[in-house]
Amino acid sequence: MVVRVLNEDELLSYGDIKAKKIALELAIEAIKSSNPYNAVKNSLRIIDRKLVVKGKEFSIKGRIYVLGFGKAAYSMARAVEEVLGEFIADGIIITKYGYGGRLKKIKVIEAGHPIPDTNSFKGALMGLELAKKVSEKDILLVLISGGGSALFTLPEEGISLEDKILTNKLLVESGARIHEINIVRKHISRVKGGKLAKIVKGTLISLILSDVVGDPLDVIASGPTVKDSSTFYDAYRVLKNYRIWDKVPESIRRHILSGIRGEREETLKEELPNVYNFIIGSNAIACETAYKKALEKKLNAYILTTTLEGEAKDVALALGSIIEEIHKRNRPFKKPLALIAGGETTVTLTREEYGVGGPNQELALSISRKIRGLRNTAVIAIDTDGTDGPTDAAGGLVDSYTYDLLVEKGIDIDEFLLNHNSYQALKNAKALVYTGPTRTNVNSIVIAIVL
Repeated sequence: MVVRVLNEDELLSYGDIKAKKIALELAIEAIKSSNPYNAVKNSLRIIDRKLVVKGKEFSIKGRIYVLGFGKAAYSMARAVEEVLGEFIADGIIITKYGYGGRLKKIKVIEAGHPIPDTNSFKGALMGLELAKKVSEKDILLVLISGGGSALFTLPEEGISLEDKILTNKLLVESGARIHEINIVRKHISRVKGGKLAKIVKGTLISLILSDVVGDPLDVIASGPTVKDSSTFYDAYRVLKNYRIWDKVPESIRRHILSGIRGEREETLKEELPNVYNFIIGSNAIACETAYKKALEKKLNAYILTTTLEGEAKDVALALGSIIEEIHKRNRPFKKPLALIAGGETTVTLTREEYGVGGPNQELALSISRKIRGLRNTAVIAIDTDGTDGPTDAAGGLVDSYTYDLLVEKGIDIDEFLLNHNSYQALKNAKALVYTGPTRTNVNSIVIAIVL
């Protein structure tokens, strides 16, 4: 997997160049470590007609089918083809537009993300039919990665694709956390919340690249192959709490209320003996890679957390306060250092009209207020998939000069944050980071360098 910053020269054309360069190097190494191709190759092999997954053996008595969905699906499937070769009877993957490629035996469908589209529906329907073909002697190898919830979309009967798309859009814009969004997704889907696992008669083996804080299996891609503890009432409560119950389509409300009354099938509630789930990549691994790279550069390095959550602009102020304390008073950690945090922040859209950006861009713009004037300091906030929110940028890289540069250009940072227009602000400061699609996704990483 070749990952690089496409606009590195622009980013390093001014300001705290040395600190920014180190931040970029650490971020790129972190992304490379989450290479889904390598993760699969390291986890999967064939030995004497046995499929070996992370040391566990499965006898190959029939055919092997492959079903994948997520932003990393193509890279994972390419590795699977190389390992399994002629053992693959059939397969299909659904990935984000621009993230696909040609495979020998596995069909590739590109679809919409973060908002699902007709291709998401088409791919999920084909995937469901594939799962139904799996006999008791067969194996279904499921490749799951971030973005799978939107890319593998198949509404319950009585719910149109348009209604599900609108509901998903309202949830994403509400500020709800990913696990809350997925509670609703599971209860209006025919495949999520363990429902895919219910269909499979043979052995189901999932290889999972985690994009969710803490790696909870029931949340990643809305848990299509694992049991689910949430209920229809929980889905109702999420929509109510974020004040969108009255905004979602009537078909969604009708389905959830029917579920509460016990008139609709609940999600999977027990472990199935034919289902095996394996995590093969995560945000923690990416953060640990950045940490080791920082030590190689003779920096004091600290992983603050791999479960970072919260409103992006507010998380930025908290992290910025720590950076300021280190820069001015050399505590609680000593310079020169790298602070590393992984997770997933959110942006709550509070207006009818708003600008363009993503949580990492908003975090970067917000933190520029706290590191203003702290020379030899830089912060990068980047999504490991290469696309932060609905934009073409992976995130933002700011330093101690960014705030003043924007002020000189007549940009009111607080106003841009209020309008969630971080993309335009950072673009004016030459602070957007472009990597293009990385074909992986293990959440976001924030790295602060203080020299």
